[in-house]
Amino acid sequence: MKKAIIGAWLPGMLSLLILSTTAALFPTFVLAAPAPQFGRSKQDKTRLLTGKVLDGGDNPLPNAVVYLTNTHTRSVKTYIVGPDGTYRFPALQPSVDYEVYAQYENRKSGTKTVSQFDDRSQVYITLKVEAK
Repeated sequence: MKKAIIGAWLPGMLSLLILSTTAALFPTFVLAAPAPQFGRSKQDKTRLLTGKVLDGGDNPLPNAVVYLTNTHTRSVKTYIVGPDGTYRFPALQPSVDYEVYAQYENRKSGTKTVSQFDDRSQVYITLKVEAK
């Protein structure tokens, strides 16, 4: 009995079709299990964003305000840094992009992005606020 194996990619799965040439009237079809999905599942854990707010000389900027924006919902969380300049945003959703920047005495750092495609569970970002 001769068999031909044909492989084809379908959205979300790998399919194999096996045809039996001796059973022309009743071909045999076999489908393989779904291929592994790329990306994250909904059961993934949350992620943690931490970092420091520094001036041009790498000194911490106490009382700077860090703004974190969820790019999907546009909701904003803030954090007022302590004397060491550190900030912390726990329990972020890994399937969402976030934008983060700091503001200190009417000066603003550049905006950084935490991408959903970054698979780290802990992300550290330094935000620099330059002098006037």
